Amino acid sequence: MTSRIIAIALDSPADHTALRGFWCAALDYRVSRTWRDAKGVEYAELSGDGPVLLLQPVDEPKRVKNRLHLDLAADGDRDAEVARLVGLGARVVDRDPELPWVVLADPAGNEFCVLPPR
Repeated sequence: MTSRIIAIALDSPADHTALRGFWCAALDYRVSRTWRDAKGVEYAELSGDGPVLLLQPVDEPKRVKNRLHLDLAADGDRDAEVARLVGLGARVVDRDPELPWVVLADPAGNEFCVLPPR
């Protein structure tokens, strides 16, 4: 018997409407399911052409670097994709001209990288 990944969970503010909108626009995803747990906390699954993202509400603000992050490959020009994502609400965290990736953070502070096309 083995396990399989069914979703990648991202920490999100309790009201994750803005974060849903950001990731749906960034990845051309849609909200495929929402539900509440036994304590009334609402979760949202986002799906599209790739792994499912699960927005998992947390009470505390982000304080340290993510131990796990997403790597996104641009469909075209990496810098144009970075500009598009910043326009959607991301912010640039690190841009080293010697490296092929740019580190961004989503509106909740979760870091992710944007790389050139594969």
